[in-house]
Amino acid sequence: MARSKRGATEINSSSMADIAFLLLIFFLVTTTIANDKGLTLQLPPNPEDIEDIDIKIPERNIFKILINSSDRLMVENEPLEDVRLIREMIKEFVLNNGVNPELSDSPKEAIVSIKTNRGTSYKRFIEVYNEVQGAYYDMYAARAGVTNTKWREIASNTSDPDNKRIYQEARKDFPMQISIAEPNKASN
Repeated sequence: MARSKRGATEINSSSMADIAFLLLIFFLVTTTIANDKGLTLQLPPNPEDIEDIDIKIPERNIFKILINSSDRLMVENEPLEDVRLIREMIKEFVLNNGVNPELSDSPKEAIVSIKTNRGTSYKRFIEVYNEVQGAYYDMYAARAGVTNTKWREIASNTSDPDNKRIYQEARKDFPMQISIAEPNKASN
């Protein structure tokens, strides 16, 4: 018997690159990429583009929060140990409507100022910022007649006409004015 002189069988791989490319496109199109969420802060404009305007703001309309390089708080010139107390203090300050002469004239005039130090930790800044923002969310929720959790749902979905109406009505004439002052050099 004679043996045949056939070579090894080959697999046609000319379309493998096409298949790999199609799989790559499929996975790129169908995969969702997670977006990291962070603080929604608007960065200040370029200093060269800013026109110097001298604005006089009455001292009573500014609620001052200072955080030093050791992450210790000074709120309205008094040391404060528990950051959670800031929320109620801000609500009292903003909702004063001129009754107490040591607090703000009205919610429209109230400004919460946070000033840090170059040595302040991000963790402490975020804790304070969350309490300040939470105070405003509490006030908006109370004006809308809903819970704070429900308010956050409404605020995150303003494409719904009902949510948009509630959102606009609760924030009407009631701006969230949070000033983040330029930090000092590291010191206590």
